[in-house]
Amino acid sequence: MPDTRWARDVAVIGGCGHVGLPLAVAFADRGLQVAVYDTDTAAVSQVAAGRMPFREAGAEEALRRALTAGRLTLSADPAVIEGAEHVIVAIGAAEGKLDPFTALAGCRSRLLPGGQLLVLRSTVAPGTTERFAHLWAMDVACCPERIAEGRAMGELPRLPQIIGGVTPGAAQRAEKLFRQLTHRIIHVRPPEAELAKLFTNAWRYLKFAAANQFFQIASDAGLDFEQIRRAVTQDYPRAADLPPAGFTAGPCLPKDTKMLTAYAGGGRTFWLGLVAVAVNKGMPAYVAARAAKRYGLNRMTVGILGTAFKAGSDDPRSSLAAELQRQLETAGCAVVRTDPYVKDDTLLPLATVLELADLLIIGAPHPQYADTETTKPVIDIWGLRGQGTLI
Repeated sequence: MPDTRWARDVAVIGGCGHVGLPLAVAFADRGLQVAVYDTDTAAVSQVAAGRMPFREAGAEEALRRALTAGRLTLSADPAVIEGAEHVIVAIGAAEGKLDPFTALAGCRSRLLPGGQLLVLRSTVAPGTTERFAHLWAMDVACCPERIAEGRAMGELPRLPQIIGGVTPGAAQRAEKLFRQLTHRIIHVRPPEAELAKLFTNAWRYLKFAAANQFFQIASDAGLDFEQIRRAVTQDYPRAADLPPAGFTAGPCLPKDTKMLTAYAGGGRTFWLGLVAVAVNKGMPAYVAARAAKRYGLNRMTVGILGTAFKAGSDDPRSSLAAELQRQLETAGCAVVRTDPYVKDDTLLPLATVLELADLLIIGAPHPQYADTETTKPVIDIWGLRGQGTLI
């Protein structure tokens, strides 16, 4: 007989964010009854009206299907999570620390000890999942998200799901839930699942730091890093994962690298992480210094093309374009900015920036900038325009 205790299959806490909302929509689109709880009332209203609050390919169509079918409920009241068999925590963490116990304090009375499965989807420090299970006396599993922002709807069914259940029963329940999305399941212990997420993002961050350090070495020698990178990677599989240079930022990679550094600080120092943060966060200052050496910059107007943290995104969180602006203004420049996706009243249309600027710097490699026509010099550390990266 079906279990009649549960009014809904899933409730997602922090469900209007970049992690929670695509997951909620994906579950609802596969026939589950899903509740979304979020304290952002404006986002709740927008999603309830069938509009995504951020760019996510394919999500808005799936959202509207779920709403039309009556499988998705949105609320800013935590009472909506009551009666859901699976409660997924997808609360975004800022650059500092996420204390999930404090963040979920207001939801504690809505959870049913011994009944619901609590799934930690947010990035947490190793040991957090087991602490939840011990202190809250419920089934708990760490099932970290690993999707790339903007690609969630395609990656959720394609990527393997890591599951770290505190008990065999919790692991089985989590597997049954996530098999609604993918049949590729990997079971590990909870601390291993927590570290797997940190290792994943730190590894990507380290690779970008290596590329950025190589870029600086090449530039200081008056050489074109992108030409060198192409020579290194072409038909050479052992170096195929060397990425282009660029401003490596966003809400996840630096934060998770720092979290891993803090965790390792209890025993062995994560030196690579410390260096990666310094290299990647130092790129705007390096680019501004190189530009000043070549162009002078003082009393110039510099246009920054792109203020999102990555290509094709409307998310400016932790974007290094803001640090680039600070560095340029310190050098005596006037700065104008544009972005085709980011919503910011201080941004100007692309045509206006092209007209006002003496020099252009690509801050985010949006595809539009690959063939933007201009007679102004363009600093393109990404190699987006196919004209090399020499500055």
